[in-house]
Amino acid sequence: MTAPKIHPHAIVETSSIGDDTRVWAFVHILNGAVIGSGCNICDHCYIEYGVTIGNNVTVKCGIYIWEGVTIEDDVFLGPNVVFTNDIRPRSKQYVTSAKTLIKKGASIGANSTILAGNTIGEYAMTGIGSVVTRNVPAHALVYGNPAKHRGWVDEWGNKLTILKPGIWVNQDGIEYAETNDGLKRLG
Repeated sequence: MTAPKIHPHAIVETSSIGDDTRVWAFVHILNGAVIGSGCNICDHCYIEYGVTIGNNVTVKCGIYIWEGVTIEDDVFLGPNVVFTNDIRPRSKQYVTSAKTLIKKGASIGANSTILAGNTIGEYAMTGIGSVVTRNVPAHALVYGNPAKHRGWVDEWGNKLTILKPGIWVNQDGIEYAETNDGLKRLG
């Protein structure tokens, strides 16, 4: 384990950054943000106070992460993903931020917009340019404007095929069962 690597042109006001995390140029991280180990925060990102980012998260260039957003471990955020934190914004009227949760292993495609207050389930994937206006179940593949459920993916982002009603399978024969929260890996 090594200390975080922070580019000299980054502004980092928090001391809560895990080992082996890299923070690149022109990033601004406010005091009160918590970032785990093994993360990669690319150029031109802004991370506000009250944000929590887990371990092994990739935050590509041009992303602003606002108060109220929690990102669990192993998440990928493509370039220019947009988070919102106020469902009814008005100038100079500040309300409590809506809570947004990106669960373990999810991948958010480049230029996707995530409406505040939603949850993206474990290993879910949004396609490029998606506008996510509601919760996304675990292992769901969504895309479009608004994003719609288009299929299921495994932990590696491969599309699943139906084996029998309620049971899906990946290319390696691993089975997944439908639940109220999306899919759950069997065995």
